[in-house]
Amino acid sequence: MHRIKKFDRNNARSLNSVIALNPDVIKEAKEKDSAFQAGQRNHPIFGIPVLLKDNINTENMPTTAGAVALQKNNTDDAYIVERLKENGAIILGKANLSEWAYFFCGECPSGYSAVGGQTLNPYGRKILDTGGSSSGSAVAIAANFAPVAVGSETSGSILSPASQNSLVGLKPTIGVLSRGGIVPISSTLDTPGPITKNVIDNAILFSAMTGKDPQDPASAKSGRVNEDYYSSISKKNLEGVRFGALKPLMEDSLYIAAVNDLREAGAEVIEFEPEKVELPNFLRLLNLDMKKDLPEYFEKYGGSGEFRGVEDVIAYNSTDSLNRSPYGQALFEGIVKDSSTDKEFAAIKDTLKRNGRRFFDVPMKKHNLKGILSINNYHA
Repeated sequence: MHRIKKFDRNNARSLNSVIALNPDVIKEAKEKDSAFQAGQRNHPIFGIPVLLKDNINTENMPTTAGAVALQKNNTDDAYIVERLKENGAIILGKANLSEWAYFFCGECPSGYSAVGGQTLNPYGRKILDTGGSSSGSAVAIAANFAPVAVGSETSGSILSPASQNSLVGLKPTIGVLSRGGIVPISSTLDTPGPITKNVIDNAILFSAMTGKDPQDPASAKSGRVNEDYYSSISKKNLEGVRFGALKPLMEDSLYIAAVNDLREAGAEVIEFEPEKVELPNFLRLLNLDMKKDLPEYFEKYGGSGEFRGVEDVIAYNSTDSLNRSPYGQALFEGIVKDSSTDKEFAAIKDTLKRNGRRFFDVPMKKHNLKGILSINNYHA
């Protein structure tokens, strides 16, 4: 907390990565210390402070998604927060984000929200981009404000800031972690996920959030209950493990260096030309999902009661746009204008799913690969 006060706000080195602190965190930390000394540790996450992206509901801090409209959005804990607490984690506070998870203003910088201001990259303050939308979650870990943080991703929002801040970010398979109580963009693609400094911490935080949430259809369908992803991790060599390298990326010096590191560790790296696939109507998928999913969040999980959907937020921001939406709200306006029949929407999702899978499945099968190597969120 001292380090956050010293480096995060209102000085020449501020990073604006933390949007709120848990008012009970000292009390909770003392309780965990006592429990730990009494041998009550039930998980490696026990007693570890965790920062949450501020689109994840918590009971004693408003969940704003960076939006002025949601500053009174007082809620119960999201399902993954319940799981973290059950496993002994301490919720340190909330991290800033690209407002509405970067699906709001269109031509605005990543890492900006009206509530939290502009998050800045500690490796190059005002020089390097933070990545988004889990900007504060990544910056806070890079700056040692917390050991681990939770982000969320629709398409690149964990991968990008993790990459930009030299961290480990994981977007899990949809449904392994519950989305219950998280401000949505797309029920087709959304998931929370861990952002950490190393792989073992990532696996521990990931495991601490797992559980079957009957309120989230994807979680209920996946059937994952209390997984352990960390016990089997070891520093094995990569002899015989086959990775695919995309030929168009082999002009990037850092990519080439990473490929060579893997080869020196014993991996086989097969260079290939990527499949030429189109992803038509991707923006429409997000529009149509959020048009349906945001009202569901307000109805089931939201705590302010003032808003029913995107139109209400647009109207609220329009009365004081300088302070509430200084970069405009072009993407929200696009959501309102978009519509489709159920049949058309199903066709959009089907095409995107088939084409997206083909991009990876064809080379994975053809070359018998364990994984494909990319950069940042290029292929999210």
